[in-house]
Amino acid sequence: MKLLDVPGRTILPRMVSHSELRKLFCSADAVCFDVDSTVIREEGIDELAKFCGVEDAVSEMTRRAMGGAVPFKAALTERLALIQPSREQVQRLIAEHPPHLTPGIRELVSRLQERNVQVFLISGGFRSIVEHVASKLNIPSTNVFANRLKFYFNGEYAGFDEMQPTAESGGKGKVIKLLKEKFHFKKIIMIGDGATDMEACPPAVGCFHWIWRKCDQTTSKRQR
Repeated sequence: MKLLDVPGRTILPRMVSHSELRKLFCSADAVCFDVDSTVIREEGIDELAKFCGVEDAVSEMTRRAMGGAVPFKAALTERLALIQPSREQVQRLIAEHPPHLTPGIRELVSRLQERNVQVFLISGGFRSIVEHVASKLNIPSTNVFANRLKFYFNGEYAGFDEMQPTAESGGKGKVIKLLKEKFHFKKIIMIGDGATDMEACPPAVGCFHWIWRKCDQTTSKRQR
C-alpha cells in the first residue's frame, strides 16, 4: 500500500513497509474504506450507466470527476441526470451483476474485526449497492455512509439525497469527524484511491492508496 500523509493539505505519497503498515493498523481505533475501485473492483456508477445503456457518456464524466476537476456534487448530479436509473434497474443490477470484491479485502476486514477494530464503508456511491457489499463483509449497515437515491412512487428516478455528507466534496472528512466525536476514536485510517479520500486526511491520521493485483498486473486506480 501507499500512504498519503496530508499535513494541512500537502500530499506526500510514499510506500509503506509491511511492518509499518501492521503497526498502523494495530494501533487504529477504526478503519474507513472507500468502496468503488477499492473494496470492489468496479466503479458503481459506471456499472449502473452500462446497465442503463449510457456507459460511454457517463464514463467520461467519471474520469473528470475522479481527478477532482469537477466538484463532486455537480459531477454526481450531471451523471445521474443522464442515467435516470429506476428503482427496478438498481435492484436488477445488484441481482444480475453483483459487484466483485477486490482480492484480499475480505481477509483484511476479517482480521481487523478479529482485533475489535471498527470498520466503516464511506462512499460517494449508492447506499443500496454499498449495503450489499457490506453484507458480504459482515459490516453492519449502521457502519455504512453513502448516497441515497430517491424514487417516485412508480419507481422512476427522482434525484438523490443532497443532504448526505458523501454527496459533496470533503464529505468523507465530515463523516470521519462525526465518527471521532461520536465514538471518541483517537486514530482513524482512511483507505481509498482518489481525491475525495485524500480530502479525509485530516481528520483521519493517514490515507492509504489501495492497490490490487489482477491478471498478474498491478493496477493502481486513478483518483476519484
